[in-house]
Amino acid sequence: MSSADLPRYPELLDQLPNHPKTWLITGVAGFIGSNLLEHLLKLDQRVVGLDNFATGHQHNLDEAQSLVTPEQWARFQFIDGDIRNLDDCARACEGVDYVLHQAALGSVPRSLNDPITTNAANITGFLNMLVAARDAGVKSFTYAASSSTYGDHPALPKVEENIGKPLSPYAVTKYVNELYAEVFARSYGFKAIGLRYFNVFGKRQDPNGAYAAVIPKWTAAMVRGEDVFINGDGDTSRDFCFIENAVQANLLAATAEDSAKNEVYNVAVGDRTSLNDLFAALKSALAENGVVYDKAPVHRNFRPGDVRHSQADIGKAAVKLGYVPEFRIREGIARAMPWYLEH
Repeated sequence: MSSADLPRYPELLDQLPNHPKTWLITGVAGFIGSNLLEHLLKLDQRVVGLDNFATGHQHNLDEAQSLVTPEQWARFQFIDGDIRNLDDCARACEGVDYVLHQAALGSVPRSLNDPITTNAANITGFLNMLVAARDAGVKSFTYAASSSTYGDHPALPKVEENIGKPLSPYAVTKYVNELYAEVFARSYGFKAIGLRYFNVFGKRQDPNGAYAAVIPKWTAAMVRGEDVFINGDGDTSRDFCFIENAVQANLLAATAEDSAKNEVYNVAVGDRTSLNDLFAALKSALAENGVVYDKAPVHRNFRPGDVRHSQADIGKAAVKLGYVPEFRIREGIARAMPWYLEH
């Protein structure tokens, strides 16, 4: 899709370098956070980053630094801090125009194994950030919400207004974030936008560890010639969203008109890809890069807490934010694959 089809986003990309603002990215050393950092610095913005390296990595920051100029990197201030500490949040919010709150403990299985720590980061940490941002008088607060909030609601595609019962502690925390944001809007005139991410993937997404996302995890296994495990029959489907689409949504949300604030928006492509089809797509993309994987996938039991099918309706984000995803899953995989192979 050409930038001509993206009326609001290219306009924003043209405007930002001429009107630099100060942005706070929480979770800046993480996958999404470091991609936001790279994009904002390339747009000559000032960026404050907060991270405690619970799931983020110094090498993500190092890679972002290698992709911008020394002058752009000089506009970045890093704070080694924890959103569970209100003082750290307050320090990070000083003089900030826009907050992009990405810091959280992701993963449904992690939350089932350790709901206490997930709650502390995702609810206490979120509330600390809301209070700090409110007290600092920021222009807007954009936060990472989650498609897990749809829970057991059966309808497809997922529409923001219709949610079911949560299926995991993680899903509970992400729903509570939305409730807190709504209450802060009513009680304090606070301006927030929640972005319900659907299976975001791309460069700097960690392929290692028990809670790694499916695309980097499978790609790493295929490159090493190891077995790929599919939970269930492989018909489980997801709306996979390339990182560039998520970056676009964050920048549009932060700078949106007030009439678009205090809402939640789906951030996805509006497609459904089964795990079996994903396996085939990754295998094909690897082959195009000279890596042949000839093993069949190994099927295991379904994972507790997992939603069977997921697909977003992105109409609301299109109308109110001007969001038009530039990359569908195969284009995203093609762009991400060289990075996965290199790392």
